[in-house]
Amino acid sequence: MMPITRSAAPVTGGPRTMRIVATGLLVAMAALYILSRAMEPRHAGWGFIRAFAEAAMVGGLADWFAVTALFRHPLGLPIPHTAIIPRNKDRIGATLAMFLKDNFLTPRVVARRMRRMDVAGAAGRFLATPTEGGRLRAGASRLVANVLESLDQDRLGGMVKGAIAARLRALNAAPLIGQAIAAAMQNKRHLPVMDALITWGSRVLLRNEATVRAMVSQRSGSILRWTGLDERIGQAVIDGLYKLLDDMATDPDHPLRIKAEEGLAQLAFDLQRDPAMQARVDRIRDELLDNPAVARWIDGLWESARAGLLRAARDPQAALAGKLGEMLRQLGATLQQDARLAKTINSFVRRTAVGAVATYGDQIVTLVSETIRGWDARTITGRLENAVGRDLQYIRVNGTVVGGLVGVLIHVVDRFVG
Repeated sequence: MMPITRSAAPVTGGPRTMRIVATGLLVAMAALYILSRAMEPRHAGWGFIRAFAEAAMVGGLADWFAVTALFRHPLGLPIPHTAIIPRNKDRIGATLAMFLKDNFLTPRVVARRMRRMDVAGAAGRFLATPTEGGRLRAGASRLVANVLESLDQDRLGGMVKGAIAARLRALNAAPLIGQAIAAAMQNKRHLPVMDALITWGSRVLLRNEATVRAMVSQRSGSILRWTGLDERIGQAVIDGLYKLLDDMATDPDHPLRIKAEEGLAQLAFDLQRDPAMQARVDRIRDELLDNPAVARWIDGLWESARAGLLRAARDPQAALAGKLGEMLRQLGATLQQDARLAKTINSFVRRTAVGAVATYGDQIVTLVSETIRGWDARTITGRLENAVGRDLQYIRVNGTVVGGLVGVLIHVVDRFVG
């Protein structure tokens, strides 16, 4: 599977370069302040320059403190409410995990996505494709035709439909489903499904970047919003999610993939061994069989099968089409034309997917939280600082310039009032 990538704007300078620029600008303002202080008695214009440099130093120092306090203690002093990210690493991991759970791994979100999928229609189009089989011998065809025509249609139909329904109710489907999942995993047939889910997750994130930024902004403090850091943190969160999806797409041994496989294996085990899970599957099976649309589908299935058998028996040359092909084509047409049956099947598939997310989604969320909690504080600080450090240094530059302009404005007002 190809890695999941996003185009990014070219970067002209890294965090270190911008840190040097911001610090150099602060030192320049200090030198300008000293010079203007000495030259102010010679000309009144130097007063404006002094006011600009003085306020620029205050603004630059304040923004330096705010930016530094995000990642470490300024000057190594244990000032309260500094080193915010290292101190709150575990809370950030828990918040990110809850964000995934609330916005991606919730039954409501999965149900909304599944509601747009027409599983029954896709299955109907697939079944409507003609299939091939072997020929029936002429004698066997005549015998089958004679038997079918000699039996009472209503009684035979009732017996067959009753037998089908009883057999389906007696079928313990959960172990079969669990065995199918286990066999698919053993043959690595589940990997394309996981790859498709990762790709789908990337597309969902791409369409919901604005929502992610809005949520980060709402949950940020007023200081972060005032300085504009909420946008940087939101972008860092989005970049981290893309990085996570990209790692999952390219690394078959990624912890999240392994955890998902463990959850799938646990689901297969529960379907085969857990009485509560088997009872849940049995209830879904009974609800499906009690639906009138399913009863009509069984009626139509029997009528189509009987008609197909009769046509094939009367015409041995058509046995190839009459054995399975006609029945499957009819079933496919029914799935495409019967809106109520299609709705029932789609609802069943949706409930199954929602149930899987509700049962096993917490395991994935727990893995994300535990992974971030296991990171070293320097690791997560370094990654975030490398991701948003350049923009944070721009904040220092802007604070210096804006502070200086405000200082000039205050000096003008002071001169005017004076």
